[in-house]
Amino acid sequence: MKQHIHSISFFSLFLLLSLFLTGCRKAPDPITKTSFKLNTVVTITIYDSSDTSLLDHALNLCDYYENLFSRTRETSEIHQINQGLQKELSPETEELLNTALYYSRLSGGLFEPTIGPVSSLWDFHTEQPKVPDETLIQSRLPLIDAKKIRLSNHTITMEEGMMLDLGSISKGYIADSIKEYLIKQGVKSAVIDLGGNVLCIGNRPDGTPFQIGIRQPFAKANTAAAVLSISDQSVVTSGIYERCFEQDGIVYHHLLDPNTGYPCDNELASVTIISNHSVDGDALSTCCFLMGMEQGMSLINSIPDVHAIFITRDGELYYSEGFPD
Repeated sequence: MKQHIHSISFFSLFLLLSLFLTGCRKAPDPITKTSFKLNTVVTITIYDSSDTSLLDHALNLCDYYENLFSRTRETSEIHQINQGLQKELSPETEELLNTALYYSRLSGGLFEPTIGPVSSLWDFHTEQPKVPDETLIQSRLPLIDAKKIRLSNHTITMEEGMMLDLGSISKGYIADSIKEYLIKQGVKSAVIDLGGNVLCIGNRPDGTPFQIGIRQPFAKANTAAAVLSISDQSVVTSGIYERCFEQDGIVYHHLLDPNTGYPCDNELASVTIISNHSVDGDALSTCCFLMGMEQGMSLINSIPDVHAIFITRDGELYYSEGFPD
């Protein structure tokens, strides 16, 4: 799964600091809970309820979906499918996979839900990560092809050796599901932060938008390249600084090009997507990064109600058409 691992979430810290500094009138004390889930720091903050059971259930949803979507957890549905032990899809996995296949087509195959044979070779969590053997990478490239997936009657068929990896879209789906649950429970003001995937419910208690900081790539965790006013929307960033390591003077990051099996090498350092649904922001941030600035910006400008910030490796910020002031 696409992971944003920080000891303290920059977005959560920025939100709490902003609320403190702008609290002109007294608002109800928010309730919040943080836990390490989905291989990242997850924080749920609710501003208009004192029912802490809502936080517990929201975090439990992370566990529920991880047991469906995780590529590495041996008990998960995706892992069982990759091992050839299961073909029937749960409704949630089928929905997520169909969304991933849509974005694969939209990106011309750059967004690849079948990247698993190669992504499994790259371990960015070990204490001493290293570049996989080139021969092994090349031998697995033919196994990456979403067009070879067959879905019928809630079952999936893939060629032998193919592997699903939905990490570049699953956290967005999970964030949307948590938001849906909280809204059904009557919550009207909250922030869901899945380690950098930020999804807001409504506004702050005083009616003003939430202030979400966009991290400056490779800067200190609390350094903002931009600050966004967000109401009831999602903010998702994909960047080369999230999971990376250096070997022989070259920085390798987790955003893999399915055509080469290696980290995508272009002018971009990060792409941030502002959208109504986090699952779309999650997928589009990866799509646009892999497509590069020109093609990625063209894609975003063609999609209604979606905005983007592209940050280049030299620190320049570029905004999509019609970006709010």
